[in-house]
Amino acid sequence: MTEQAWWVQKWLELLDSYRFKKRLERARLYAREGNVLSIDFEDSQVIARVQGSEPEPYIVDLSLAAFSDEEWDYIIKLLSKKAIYSAQLLTGQMPDNIERVFIDSGVNLFPFSLADIRSRCTCPDQANPCKHIGAVYYQLGDRFSVDPLLLLQLRGRTKSQILEALREKRSYSSDNQPLAVSEPPTVVEKTAPDSAIDRFWQYDEELAPSLVVITPGSENQTILNILGNFPLAAPESDAIEQFLKPIYRQIPQEAMAIALQ
Repeated sequence: MTEQAWWVQKWLELLDSYRFKKRLERARLYAREGNVLSIDFEDSQVIARVQGSEPEPYIVDLSLAAFSDEEWDYIIKLLSKKAIYSAQLLTGQMPDNIERVFIDSGVNLFPFSLADIRSRCTCPDQANPCKHIGAVYYQLGDRFSVDPLLLLQLRGRTKSQILEALREKRSYSSDNQPLAVSEPPTVVEKTAPDSAIDRFWQYDEELAPSLVVITPGSENQTILNILGNFPLAAPESDAIEQFLKPIYRQIPQEAMAIALQ
């Protein structure tokens, strides 16, 4: 079983603390059996269709309190101060200590309790969350594992808005002037390649702020997926793959962080 990302675990912990465990089991079953027919985001609101006992699917809407423009401006300002935050978000990953950024901004990324989640279902069940709302909540965990920035959308900013704001912040110097694009570096011929490992990440020229960032489609996709299986026996091949995977996941983050400095 694949280990869940930390932000997915954090999201599900809230629902798992709900005292009516039988209702949660029914909600999990609904989610696993595909009863959640669709999940759509309309701004910061989730609209889902869940097939219940009736022929017509029930409609579930779910939302969190969105942060104000002022709060988001401060959050973006703090995120832009560290290149690794921008790098990880650009590669579709949630920084490990991003919660601290939100807390320092006076807000909380995750809801404290189920009362902080606005939810409604068209089913006749008066309980909230009903099994249909619970099923959507579990399915959202799967969506967040693929695209963690959807979690931020529940707080009022879409993925494109956040990434554009980060690019804009980092494209300007402290005096709010655009960074000058440097002249192409002079090509210096070398008699032998420089193979010093400590210079691997070094690049002394400024990058144009208009550069387009191309990122992997998923945090699990690396060059290993392109290369395919190693031409070795299974135990050795698996060991090498497990050793190299975290390294190749880290490479785009490190490169992005240096590029954004």
